Amino acid sequence: VPYVPEGLEAIIFTADGDMRQALNNLQATVSGFRFVNQENVFKVCDQPHPLHVKNMVKNVLDGKFDEACSALKQLYDLGYSPTDIITTLFRVVKNYDMAEYLKLELLKETGFAHMRICDGVGSFLQLSAALARMEDRASLE
Repeated sequence: VPYVPEGLEAIIFTADGDMRQALNNLQATVSGFRFVNQENVFKVCDQPHPLHVKNMVKNVLDGKFDEACSALKQLYDLGYSPTDIITTLFRVVKNYDMAEYLKLELLKETGFAHMRICDGVGSFLQLSAALARMEDRASLE
């Protein structure tokens, strides 16, 4: 199967530790595109690209709230579900290089937003509010 290392990293990211999911994602990518790269994996798995979400987190940490919200709106307008966005946000924050106490605060905010989204409370509003609370926590650093 033709692949690039970044494609395998994307398989690992989307599987989130579940070997069966990794095999399913790999099989679906090969079946659909015959080549395993990041772009194809994220298309098949229908998840926001983690680099896009990572830039959103970077903007939050840098105090660029408008840019972070703009990136969030782009993902939302592309049709990604709030659950997919918040799940990818959680994974990105979990692996982001930052102070441990700050990472825990951001993960806590992400978790609370995920609970509210699962309860059906104004999804885009909850995502935006989570970014605002994350920026607030980051500014206290």
